[in-house]
Formats: sequence, C-alpha cells, structure tokens
Amino acid sequence: MPFKVGLTGGIGSGKSTVAEAFVALGAGLIDTDKIARRLTTIGGEALPLLADAFGAGILAADGSLNRALMRQKVFADAAARRRLESILHPLIRAHSLAEIAASHAPWLLIDIPLLVAVGREAYALDRALVVDCPESLQIERVMARSGLAEVEVVAMMSAQSSRAERLAIADDVIDNSGSLADLQRQVAALHPCYLKMASIQDASGQDMSKNRR
Repeated sequence: MPFKVGLTGGIGSGKSTVAEAFVALGAGLIDTDKIARRLTTIGGEALPLLADAFGAGILAADGSLNRALMRQKVFADAAARRRLESILHPLIRAHSLAEIAASHAPWLLIDIPLLVAVGREAYALDRALVVDCPESLQIERVMARSGLAEVEVVAMMSAQSSRAERLAIADDVIDNSGSLADLQRQVAALHPCYLKMASIQDASGQDMSKNRR
C-alpha cells in the first residue's frame, strides 16, 4: 500500500493550488471531489440513490444532479447534509481505495475536503496535511473568484469543519496566507520529507501514522 497523505483545508484556503504543486513534483493525487462529480453526473452511481433520498426534483433537465439546488438543501438543513454524506461518502471511499490500490506513484496525496468528518482511519492515512489561512482571507478569496456575497460565503464556511478542528488533526500545516512563491517553498520542503517517509515505510512496513508530531 502506498504512503498516503490526506490533504484538507477550508474553502478558499488554496488546497487545489497545493495539490497541483505536489503533483508537479511527482506526487500522485486522488481527488475525492472529482470522484464525487463522476458519481453525480449523468449515469453516475449515486444519482438513483440521491433521487430516492431527496426526490426526483434534485435532478437537472439532462438527468444530472442539480448541484445548486442540492447545495441549497444541505446548507440550510444539517439533517439533509448528513443524509447526503451517508450516501456519497461510502461510494467516494470505495472508488478512492480502488484508485489508491492501482497507483504506482512514489507517494499519494489524497484530497479530502471533509477529512475531519470522515476521519483519517477511513483511508488509512499516514499523515494529515492542512492548508491554512485566516478566515478573513478565505472569505476574500471566495468572494473574488465566485462573485458570492459575504453572507453566502460565511454560510458555506459554517457548514464545514472549523479552522480549529482542521488544525487539531494536522500532522503538517501549510500556511497559505502569503504569496504563491511562499506556498511553493513550503510544498518543496515537504515533498522530500514525504518521499523519505514513503521509502522507510516501503523498506520496513512501518506505519508512519504512529510518528505523528
């Protein structure tokens, strides 16, 4: 089994930029958001289950998931969000584990936005990496890229795990409150550390998750 680092961070934290930087250095990437989108496109495995749970009205005219309507439902209703997660999480995990087993990368970055809720044990992670920045900067970034009002962004953030909860599970933290160059320096410093841990694990079979800081 490859050495696995779970990547998480709040909306607007820059998690995708960090993932791209690691991939450019040679890391493998399992993107659970992309898996979720595949499961909810036309013919996706999750669509019949979601339609049963939430009604056929959550499907768009072309038969795919009406994502805007689904977001409205789950942001407004914690029970609906838990119902959605109970359907999607097991499917996402099963597809992710299949991709992990098929990977030949020197080590794997697994992008899991809901890592706090899902738990590192679900993916047998060796490390948890959190991309962090002040919440005010998250709001500013999301507003700039999406055109959403501040109140909408805050509502989205409130539906996620808190900054403190994410930091509490972190083995490693990338501070993305500065420049892109600063972020890339941090990625470049961590990559050889993960390569070394992966090689030790390969040589000894040692569970690196026991070496958490």
